[in-house]
Amino acid sequence: MSTHHHHNRSAFSGKIGFVLAAAGASVGLGNIWRFPYLAAKYGGGIFLLIYIVLAFTFGYTMIIAETSLGRMTRKSPVGAFRSFGKGKWLSFGGWINAVIPILIVPYYSVIGGWVVKYLMEYLMGHSRELAADGYFSAFISNGLSSELCFAVFAVFTLAVIFAGVQNGVERVSKLMMPILAVLSVVIAVYSVTRPGALAGVKYFLVPNPDNFSWMTVVTAMGQMFYSLSIAMGILVTFGSYMKKDVSIEDSTRNVEIFDTAIAIMAGLMIIPAVFAFSGGDPEMLQAGPALMFITIPKVFDSMGMGTLVGVLFFLLVLFAAVTSSIALTESAVSTFEDELGWKRHTSTLLIGIIMVALGSLSALGYGPLSGVAVFGMQFLDLFDFLTNSVMMPIAAIATCLLVSRVVGTEKIGEEVTQDGYRFRRRRVFNFMIRFLCPIFAAIILISSVANAFGLISM
Repeated sequence: MSTHHHHNRSAFSGKIGFVLAAAGASVGLGNIWRFPYLAAKYGGGIFLLIYIVLAFTFGYTMIIAETSLGRMTRKSPVGAFRSFGKGKWLSFGGWINAVIPILIVPYYSVIGGWVVKYLMEYLMGHSRELAADGYFSAFISNGLSSELCFAVFAVFTLAVIFAGVQNGVERVSKLMMPILAVLSVVIAVYSVTRPGALAGVKYFLVPNPDNFSWMTVVTAMGQMFYSLSIAMGILVTFGSYMKKDVSIEDSTRNVEIFDTAIAIMAGLMIIPAVFAFSGGDPEMLQAGPALMFITIPKVFDSMGMGTLVGVLFFLLVLFAAVTSSIALTESAVSTFEDELGWKRHTSTLLIGIIMVALGSLSALGYGPLSGVAVFGMQFLDLFDFLTNSVMMPIAAIATCLLVSRVVGTEKIGEEVTQDGYRFRRRRVFNFMIRFLCPIFAAIILISSVANAFGLISM
C-alpha cells in the first residue's frame, strides 16, 4: 500500500469545504480595495472585460496546475517541487512559492488590524470621527494602537490555524463566505441606489474601447494574480488536502466564478458610491488604503445611515481579510510541518513569532519607524512590492516550467481526470501553461520592477 505514510495528513471534508476555503483564500483585501481602484483607474468596463477573460484562461490554468501539483504529491510547495527531481532550480521554485506567504501574512495582518479598528469604531457609533480629515493617518502613525490592532488580528488567525484544517480553516470559511456573499449584495444594492450612482455603474460595467491602454492589460494581469491567490503556495497546499474523489476542474470553476463575482460586487459597492459622492470624478478613487480607510468612511457619512453601512462594510472586509490570512498562514505552517517535520502546534508558534517580528515593522512603519525607508518605501509597501511584483511572477514562471518541462501536461491531465472526471478546457490549459502563462508572468515582473524604479509610470 503506497498511501500508508499519508494517513496523518490533514484533509478537507469534501468539495464544498475545499471550494469555500479556496474562495476564502482568494477573496481578500485584493478584491475589495485593490480591484475597484484599479478598475476605476484603468478604464472601468474595459478593464473588467479583460480581467474576466484573463481569469478564465490564465487564472484557470494556474489554479489547475497548482491544485493538481498539490494533490498529486500530497505536499506543500517545497516538497511538491522537490518530488520531481533533485535539481537546484526545482528546490528554488518550491522555496520561492513557500516564502511568499511567510512574507505576506505579517503585513496583511497589519491591514487586517486596521479593519478591526474601524469595525470597532463603527460599532461604537463613531462614524463621524472616522470621516474626519486626518483620522486615518493619525491612527496609523500612533505606533501603539496600530500594533495592538495588528496583534488582535494575528492572534485570531493563529488560533484558527492552531485548531487545524477541518476544525479551523474549513469551519471558519463555511461560516464566513456565505455571510460575505450576502453582505456584498446588500451593500452593493445600497450603493447603486444612491442619487448620482448610476453614472458610476455605467462606467464600471460598460466597456469603452477609448479607455483601453496597454497598462490596462498589465494591471488586470497583476490583479488577477492577487485576486485568485495564484503563486502564493496556497493552492498547492490546499490541493494537497483535497480528496481524490473531488473534481479539480469543477472546483476551480467554482472558485473562479465566486472570486470574480465578489470582485464585481466590490466594484459595485465602491465605484458608484464614490462617483455619487464626488459628483462623477473617478480621481477620487485613490490607491489602496486611502480608498478604504479615508474615502469610504466619508462616503458613508455623507449618505446618512453611515454607522449601519459602515459596520456591515467593515464586517465584510474583515471576513475577507481573515479567510485570506488563514489561507496564507496555513500554507506557511504546512511548509514547516513538511520540511522540518514539526507538529502543527510547534509550526504555528514559529509562524506566530515571524508574524509578530515582520508585522511589527509594517505596523510601526508609519509611526515610530517612519524615518526608515528601503528603496524609498515604508516596510508595508516594501513587503507588498517584493511579494506581489517580484516574487509571485517568478514563482509562477517556476510553476509553469515545472509543469511543462518536468512533470508534463499529460500527468496533470491524469490527475484532473481521476475518477472519470472530464478535463474540458485541456487544450486551453496545455497552450497557456507552455507559452502564455510564463510570458505573461515575465511581463508583469519586468513592468512592475521598471515602474518601481521610475523607468516607466503605471
